Amino acid sequence: MYKLYLAALLLATGIFSKVSACTNFLFTKGATKDGSTMITYSADSHVLYGELYHWPAGTWPAGTMIDVYEWDTGKYLGKIPQAPKTYNVVGNMNEFQLAIGETTFGGREELWHQEEAIIDYGSLIYLTLQRAKTAREAILVMTELVEKYGYASEGESFSISDPNEVWIMEMIGKGAGEKGAVWVARMVPDGYVCAHANQARITTFPLEGKTSISSDQMKKIYDKDITTVYSKDVISFAKLKGFYPQDAKNTEFSFSDTYAPVDFSGARACEIRVWAFFNALHSNMSPYWDYAKGKIQRDEKGYATNRMPLWIKPDRKVDVLEVMDFMRDHLEGTELDMSKDPGAGPYACPYRWRPMTFTVDGKKYVHERATATQQTGFTFVSQSRNWLPNTIGGILWFGVDDAANTVYFPMYSCATRIPHAYAVGNGSMMEFTTKAAFWVFNQVSNLAYTRYDAIHPEIRTKQKALETQYSHFVQIVDAGANGMYAQNPELVVHFLTDFSCNTGEELVNTWRNFYGYLFCRFMDGNIKTTIPGQKNPKVENPQLPEWYLRTIIEKAGDKLQVIE
Repeated sequence: MYKLYLAALLLATGIFSKVSACTNFLFTKGATKDGSTMITYSADSHVLYGELYHWPAGTWPAGTMIDVYEWDTGKYLGKIPQAPKTYNVVGNMNEFQLAIGETTFGGREELWHQEEAIIDYGSLIYLTLQRAKTAREAILVMTELVEKYGYASEGESFSISDPNEVWIMEMIGKGAGEKGAVWVARMVPDGYVCAHANQARITTFPLEGKTSISSDQMKKIYDKDITTVYSKDVISFAKLKGFYPQDAKNTEFSFSDTYAPVDFSGARACEIRVWAFFNALHSNMSPYWDYAKGKIQRDEKGYATNRMPLWIKPDRKVDVLEVMDFMRDHLEGTELDMSKDPGAGPYACPYRWRPMTFTVDGKKYVHERATATQQTGFTFVSQSRNWLPNTIGGILWFGVDDAANTVYFPMYSCATRIPHAYAVGNGSMMEFTTKAAFWVFNQVSNLAYTRYDAIHPEIRTKQKALETQYSHFVQIVDAGANGMYAQNPELVVHFLTDFSCNTGEELVNTWRNFYGYLFCRFMDGNIKTTIPGQKNPKVENPQLPEWYLRTIIEKAGDKLQVIE
């Protein structure tokens, strides 16, 4: 019996987690400098162990079955037939440059639980990557799987990209008593960018016409004029359940406002991450700032009327290095900059430990939830390039832990093995090992949180130097691989696998040594600098900021005052 490799292994090692606080940014060809499509993903959970998954390609005899386990919990869900042929998958990208990411939006709680459902959102992603070659085929596979075997998750937004197209799909189950899900998928127009971050974002959408079809016309999904696809009962099911008035116009139906209405936390903790990304690329996002802060205006149906657009046309094109940096945002440059309020402490740390809400004198308050966060398990930027053969074109720029303090390294999606430092089974959330990338990067980032204003700049310098170096390496490796591809495609796979694995292993070695340097330099609250030719380093102890010293005195009173 063939088992879904990752799920079975994680079940045995007990390292499942609930991944419900993630961020995805989507880039079409016309929005990038080199014409590649890209999606980003940070899988954020306090108990998600960051590692790089791998499923090798395979052929399977008739009758082969897969045991499916829920990605979040490890719960056994059931068996489904294996596909006759499966594709090589590295993380969230396959050998055909197809990439899929997600964020959980939850939605109506009565739709979360579906009896005997077998397909959860995690299995849906990784099964699809093994079975589909393009974004359109992925939509077909994903929707067929949940229709046939049931959907075992909360509401999800999916990012789906191939070398030519980028799609956003949103899906929620039908709850008890009915199998499957309702969903809408929309292709992001070329030249635009899109995003989602734990809040459903598809509102109204075109109904059946030249550019849109319902699921009973799925054979037309490969028609390039089709840019919107939706389940045939996405509106009728809402009316049946009383979520949308029977006499309301179908043309006014909003998927998000019906199945996952935005509330204060949906805006302030989720949509604000989308706003920050859009704001970095568009000069006129200020009209949506109040919405992002949680000030929601509604019409008579209860629909939010001041929401951001689903996608925007950026003011400039971006490269992969800038895309990485979008994942490192802490609301810098806004009134909610996490390094500026008193919660940042004396060392301007843009992170807040949980819980994120608190009450003082009967009033409720929140800490901000920005794109970069300490509890990231793994993060990636997928890059699909249609001017290269699939073997060479797909790169998963991969990192573990907090995106602001990690380093993305290039992992070609044709690779037939994974660097040991990032491999499944090398350590776990409660099994520390310096041989695992996850723990090495966590050592550095957690040290940085103690004195962020001094330590993070050093991390940033090294991070950007390495990522820039890797981007240059990729250009050279691409040229070499492309030159040998016509003569020996199999050799290209070995070459790119070796490059990816060697780069990943060397990065972890570099970062392990970097931690040693940082620990020596910042140990015991000092800042030490080596003096050439001398035994002892220079030691500095910068004074705490005045506002913090005043806070100490306000609370301590005169007991700390020097008596003269």
